[in-house]
Parts: sequence; C-alpha cells; structure tokens
Amino acid sequence: MFGEYSVNDNQPESADDDPPPGSCVPGNLPPEPASFVGRERELRLLGDLLHERRLITLTGVGGVGKSRLALRAVADPRRLRPDGVWWVELSPLRDPGLLTATVAHAVGLADHSPRPLDEELCAWMADRRLLLVLDTCEHLVAACRHLVGELLQSAPGLTVLITSREPLGCPTEEVVEVRPLPCEGPDSDALALFRARALAATPQAAAVFADPVRTALAAEVCRRLDGIPLALELAGARLRLWTLEQTAERIGERFEVLSGVRAALPTRHQTMRTTIGWSHELCEPLERLLWARLSVFTGDFDVAAARAVCAGGPLPAARVERVLAGLAAKSVVLRTEERGAGARYRMLDTIREYGHDWLGELGEARLLSDRHAHWYAALSQAADRGWLGPGQVDWYRRITAEHAQLRTALEHLLTADPTAALEMAGALWFYWFACGHVHEGRAFLERTLRAAPPTGAAYNQAQWALGLTLLLQGDMDAAGRIAEECTRDAARLADPERELRAAYLQAVAVLMPGDPVRALVLAGPRARAGHGGRTSGPGWLLCKLATGYALCDQGRFGEATDEARALRETCAELGERWLRAYADYILAVAALGLGDHGEAARHVRAMLSGKRLLGDRFGIALGLDVLAAAVAGLGDGELAARLLGTGHAWWRTVGRPQMGSPSLTALRDQGERQARAAIGDAAYETAFLGGAATPTG
Repeated sequence: MFGEYSVNDNQPESADDDPPPGSCVPGNLPPEPASFVGRERELRLLGDLLHERRLITLTGVGGVGKSRLALRAVADPRRLRPDGVWWVELSPLRDPGLLTATVAHAVGLADHSPRPLDEELCAWMADRRLLLVLDTCEHLVAACRHLVGELLQSAPGLTVLITSREPLGCPTEEVVEVRPLPCEGPDSDALALFRARALAATPQAAAVFADPVRTALAAEVCRRLDGIPLALELAGARLRLWTLEQTAERIGERFEVLSGVRAALPTRHQTMRTTIGWSHELCEPLERLLWARLSVFTGDFDVAAARAVCAGGPLPAARVERVLAGLAAKSVVLRTEERGAGARYRMLDTIREYGHDWLGELGEARLLSDRHAHWYAALSQAADRGWLGPGQVDWYRRITAEHAQLRTALEHLLTADPTAALEMAGALWFYWFACGHVHEGRAFLERTLRAAPPTGAAYNQAQWALGLTLLLQGDMDAAGRIAEECTRDAARLADPERELRAAYLQAVAVLMPGDPVRALVLAGPRARAGHGGRTSGPGWLLCKLATGYALCDQGRFGEATDEARALRETCAELGERWLRAYADYILAVAALGLGDHGEAARHVRAMLSGKRLLGDRFGIALGLDVLAAAVAGLGDGELAARLLGTGHAWWRTVGRPQMGSPSLTALRDQGERQARAAIGDAAYETAFLGGAATPTG
C-alpha cells in the first residue's frame, strides 16, 4: 500500500566501505560527451589520487579537456561514494557571493534556516562521504579556496576535485596539469579525436583516413594544433565544407599570419586563440555577429532567447535560428536536447570569451546585456502570471533551466535598472519560496529593495516576497513586521490582492509559533470577505491554506476539511499543483485527527506526488511525517519508523526540522511513539536508520 514511499530492506553501507559497482547512490553527473579519446595514463593517476588525496585540481589551458577528463574519472563506478558524486558547474556563475548557494543547491541542500549558508553546508556535509566536483573555477579562485578549505576541515569524508586554469593555492592541494593529447604516430590520440569529429561532421571523411598519405596530412594538422582537443574538434568540423587539403592549407596560413602576434602568450594559449580566431574568420558574417552577441549568455539558452536578444540590424529575428544552426554545425555552439526543456545551446568558455571580445569591438556589449536582462525579466513576469495555472510544472522546469541566466539578468539590472531588478526579483517569489532557493532569493530581494525607490506595487511585491523567505527561515518576527508594512502599502494602493497576500504573511508568522486563533482572525473567511479580491488569486488561496492549518491546530478538523476541499477544488479547476498538494496535506492531517488513518495515507500520497514534481523539499519532509503517523496508526510500526528516518533525511536538506513549529513537532512525535510501541525501541532504531540512509538527491 505504501511501497512507493518505503525504502529498500538492505542496511546502509558501513562508513568504512565503498558501495559496490553499480549500486544506486545519489549524484548529478552531466552526460558524458561522445568524443572522449585516450587519457588512460591520466585516468589511472586520477583514480589513485581520488583514493589517496582529498583535494585535487586539474589545471591547463582552456580547451585542453579538463572538464571531460574530470567527468570520465568520477563517472567510473570505482569512484562511487556512499553519499554520491556531485557535479557543480561554475562556468555561468559571476557573483562569488552565490558560490555557496550554488554548491548547496547542487548537492540537494535547500536550507531554510537563518544561519549563514556556509555554516549549514559544512554541518550538512560533516558526516557524509562524498565526492564534490567544482568545474571551471578560474574566475572564482579566492571564493573557491575559502569554501573548499571550510568544507574539507568540517567534513573528513569529503573529497574535492577542481577544474581550473589556475590552482586554488591551498596547502593540501594536489595539482595535476592536463596536457594536450599526444600527436605523434599514426595511432595518436589527437588523430583519433580529429578523425571522430571529422566523421561526425561528414561520412565522406572516411575516405581521408583510408588513405595513408592523407592520414599523414591529418596527423600534421593535429601536430600544428598542438593536440588541443577543442582545436581538433573545431578543425574536424570544418571537413563538412572543405577537403582535408584545404583545411591544412588554411590552418597553415592562419598560423603564419599570427606567428609572433601573441608572442607573450605560452604556445598552447597561442594555438588555442589562433585556432578560435581561424574558426571565427571562416564563419559567415552573420555567424560572426551572432557568435559575438551570444556571448552575453552565461550557461545554456534556447532559441527563443537567442532570437529575442541577438536579432537586430543585419540579423533579422527570422534568420537567427538558421544562423545558430550554422554555428552548431561548426562546433562553435553545442546543442543538447533536455527532457521537458527542448533544444538548448551553449558555448564553451574559451569560445564565449573570444566572442565577448568581439562584442566589445562592435560596441554592443551594453546593448546586448540590456536586451538579455529585460528578456529574462519579462520571462519572470510571465512565469509569475502562469504559476497558478496548468503550466505550473512546465514553468518550474523552465525557470530552473534558466537559473544561471536569471542570476546574470538580476546582477545586470541591479546596476543598470534597479526598478526593473525589483520587479523581476518580486515576480520570482514562487521560485524563491516554493522551489528551494530561499537564501538566494532573500539576498536578491534585500539588494533590490535597497537599490529601488521604496514606493509602488513593485516595492510592495518584493517586500512580500522577502517576507515569504523570512517565514521559511523561521524569522517570524521580521516576517510579521514586513507583513504589517505590506498591509499598510496595500491599503494605500487600494489593492485587495496585495492585502490578502499580506494577510497570509501575517497569519503564518503568528501561526507557526503557536497562535492559530490570531491566524484565523487574520486570514479566515471573515477576513477574506472583508478584503474582497479574486477567489482564484494567489492571496485568497494562500489565506485559505493558512486557515486550514489554523483550524487543524485548534482541533476543528471538520471545518479544516471543508476549507481544504474547497481549496483543492479551486486548484484543480486552475490546473495548479503546488497549493493543491498542501490542500491534500491539510486533508491528511484532518483525517488523522478524526482517526481515519487510511484516508490520511491516501491524501498524503497524493500530496507527495505533487511535491516531487515541483522539487518542494519542505513539502516532501512535511508529508513523510504525516505518512509515518498514518502508517503507525494502521499498525505498521516498522514502515512508520523507516518513513520517519526518510523524513529526517529530507528535513536535514531543509535545515530546520519541523520548522520549529510545536504542532508539526507534535504530529511527528505522535508517529514515533506509536511506532516504538508497536515494534520496540531496538527495532525502531534499526528501521529509522535504514530510512535515514535513503538518498534525497
């Protein structure tokens, strides 16, 4: 009956044992690229170091293959750790202040506590055995050095692998220089990679490598390119349009023209810059223009964003997709297909940096940054409007996919257009509040509120959003003060929806510490009727949610059921999932209060299904506590103990068990008492520990 939320019957691995090959451990490794070639010696070395050392840094010129080598090394089943292998891509990150939040989110810590996030991350990792990969750190060396030092000191079971163009400079750091692929001989790794990329570009390239003379010429191209993987891939992609002989000749011409121009650079840097410059010259004029304009994107992007941001002048919007396809065919842009996100594009850092230099030469850097920021600000507004509708899950996935771009846009607007930054940060309230980005949301909201004029609807919205983050961090006094300000501002604006939102904020701020009577006065049916407003608006629905909680806390379970059913029906009509799942939670708690444990379990299973879709860790933790209480009431003490253990693991990712709420703590303790009574303390502890070992990634 409850198999979907049970855990396996195996005991957790001991702290001294690595998991067996093929075992299921958490992690978030990106897919491996198809063109990995060679590197056997480096992989053996890395395998040894990952077993013996705690901090390893792969260094080397841009394009030499540091990230691919790291990914291949940690994807080896022999590198598995009991608590997973976690990949953190730092290339899109520009603000060092968001480093800890980025790492925490990657490993599944959606901390809601008011403590500094680096302290919470250190505490969360303290008893774990995991491998953390920080990819592309050269622009964040100082911040990475500090954070890695703190983590390694706090977590003895942690190993960190870094990729960077320069070392961190930590005392315990083992630095490994990643060199280009060997170029000598007819079976060299460099030639193998060049062949693979050429054949991927055109099947006709097979004839080249069937001819020993032409194969020797291909080997010469590889030597000229110093065996640098990115240079080899760019050159291999040219065989779609040129013969091998044309490619070799033009590479030679390019290198002769630029020999000595960049004499101050090391040879490999010179080769990489020269190869990218050569690829740039071989692009059509519109491709070069798009290449430069695309450099404003940090991380990946979709066609719609490229069209909106990069069109203009000689590049009409209707031609952007075709020109983008041309850049993808030349390996200047990488194209991927992601489930639920469609086609996504990205540039490798080295190529993006070259394009950004050209964007500066064109004098378009500020214009394109403005366009980029306002496009993502508009996307945030659209997501806000669509959040309470049938597209909610799609909006969650899309905004999650655009996280790096949203950060970049907010950072730019904070300087260029503080009012637009305020509007954008406030529009993303649901992302900060409902999707696990509380610390980051609070930081952006506080910054935008300081930067923008303290008047108007946008300011009220951002203040309200800040109040929501304070609720989740347990700072009820501060949330209550902001709620009072929001109430006064909403009255001046004569906006019932904003009055209802403020009422919700105020109600939860008194409800969580244990005052359901006051919460009902603020958000109950009479208060809602006094404010007016749309009964399908966020404010009204959130107030109904607070009302249901408050009625349960007072033991008025029949009334709570009526409120929750009405809320659930409205959400179902809207096609909304997040609030609907919390309505199911109230129905479950009310059913428990009325003694109907089977009905409670049915509702909480529906609640957990919705929360999983939206990655709501707080909701999942809440639901597991209620499911445990329902199962215990049905007499299955062992499963209840396992569920409580699993719930404990999820609460650890949230940071504040039961949010410090007396009523939530009492509900959880009720389940524990019944489970212990059913199976005894020893069996309870064993089952609880088994549940606590369940991955939450």
